[in-house]
Amino acid sequence: MHNIDIKKNAVETLQLEAAAIQHLTQTIDQDFVDVTNRILNLQGRVIVTGIGKSAIIAQKMVATFNSTGTPAIFMHAADAIHGDLGIIQPEDLIIALSKSGNTPEIKVLVPFLKQTGNTLVAMVGNLNSFLAQQADHILDTTVEREACPNNLAPTTSTTAQLAMGDALAVALQTCRQFSDRDFAKYHPGGALGKQLYLRVADLSDNNGKPELAPNANIREVIITITKHRLGATAVIDNDELLGIITDGDIRRMLEKHEDLTGLKASDIMAKAPKTIDRQELAVEALHRMRQDNISQLLVVEDGKYRGIVHLQDLLKEGII
Repeated sequence: MHNIDIKKNAVETLQLEAAAIQHLTQTIDQDFVDVTNRILNLQGRVIVTGIGKSAIIAQKMVATFNSTGTPAIFMHAADAIHGDLGIIQPEDLIIALSKSGNTPEIKVLVPFLKQTGNTLVAMVGNLNSFLAQQADHILDTTVEREACPNNLAPTTSTTAQLAMGDALAVALQTCRQFSDRDFAKYHPGGALGKQLYLRVADLSDNNGKPELAPNANIREVIITITKHRLGATAVIDNDELLGIITDGDIRRMLEKHEDLTGLKASDIMAKAPKTIDRQELAVEALHRMRQDNISQLLVVEDGKYRGIVHLQDLLKEGII
């Protein structure tokens, strides 16, 4: 194939799948609302099952549910009839994924699922299928055709299942008012986890504690800022925090004064500096820096100066 043909084929595939997802907006009905409410009031878990490519989508749904506050377990349809039915507890809800709704494994499994008395939801692409007829609720993922040129390989149909699963997960998340803090609890590793547990003190305690008296001369100011490489120093008098001097204050001083003789730290400091308690979460420091368009915050504890947290500290930890 020529490159132009390859591009055309790829575009057509994406257009078909996009059209399939767009069609799903017309299938969101009262069943979708009822399923959402049932899961919200569920005392147990959501058991998601499927066979073949649908099983892979089912696993992704389970991962998304669990990370957004809905306890879920994957059960392979083939393994279910060989012992895995024991996973299902009385308070659970079952979602079965199948394009045709008539695969042999599904036809064998569904009667056993009905015997348990659990609510059965069919995410299915054939509303006249065995699965659809046996289900308590239907999430319609019917597609006109697969993107596969032979109309065989699951492509458009699995995209529709994936999108419907996401729509359900997001609806549940929204109804639960599941916040970014809640989300971080389920992701303790990496940047998300650090947003939950990393505190300002964990960063500022490694930075040193640049400080000067209000009568320090300009040379002392520049040396102190340069030594600690935090772009700023606090101005302290008898443990009282008077102000902050930043790199920007130095530049503005040079623009304003030709003769630096006699200038003191108190002459160029910014009063009422922005501060943050050392026990605050590091992500809160980021929010405040963004809000005030600054690069560092003075860290305090019980009103006493304890150090500086810099934007670069947050970058290094992956908070940004």
